Amino acid sequence: MTIESRDDIEGLQRVGAIVSRVLARMLDALEPGMTTAELDALGERWLAEAGARPAPRLAYDFPGATCISINEEAAHGIPGARMIRRGDLVNVDVSAELDGYFADTGGSRAVPPVSPVQQRLCHATRTALEQAMRQVRDGAPLNGIGRAIEQTARAHRFRIIRNLASHGVGRALHEEPTEIAGYFEPRDRRVLREGMVITIEPFLSTKSTYVEEAATAGRWWARPATSAPSTSTR
Repeated sequence: MTIESRDDIEGLQRVGAIVSRVLARMLDALEPGMTTAELDALGERWLAEAGARPAPRLAYDFPGATCISINEEAAHGIPGARMIRRGDLVNVDVSAELDGYFADTGGSRAVPPVSPVQQRLCHATRTALEQAMRQVRDGAPLNGIGRAIEQTARAHRFRIIRNLASHGVGRALHEEPTEIAGYFEPRDRRVLREGMVITIEPFLSTKSTYVEEAATAGRWWARPATSAPSTSTR
């Protein structure tokens, strides 16, 4: 999507504010003994109260209203019977549609007691997001986003999950520019232009650099190839 009018800006701001609020409320609601299905039900209710529709269902017939991933699950975790426990690192991904506009956000939180590694991982991922955002300006190389994320991950002694990426968003959940790598890709010669609407999604991990997909209900959703805590934010 390229923003063409004030209406576009306001439409994106409205849906963006909704997913931001729902994400914050879901992260605050995390507690041991809750299942991911119960947490997802809260997110679904709060989206509906705001008049928004869950984007994963609209775009991909996803089984949940939100994506909830725990510990070794890198992304796109399906809400279900898995119980959230003390010491878990939980990632929540909230995306929604309102009046033809889509927004996509996510964040991670550790359930106390929080380990030093979890603290460092969450801090490094937030820092990677901040550094990547500084690269976003008209005429800048698109691969500067991945360069900033990779440099930050290395500085904090973490790895990048290389087959998960940022992407365009706006009139659809996923659109051009597609596959914005979270690492420096010198062959990517694309350039950022004024009016582009994108996500920035750092995927940092303690061990894994690639994810494999788990088959569930006839569809495929991503999870890491090895058991390693990972986190993302955007």
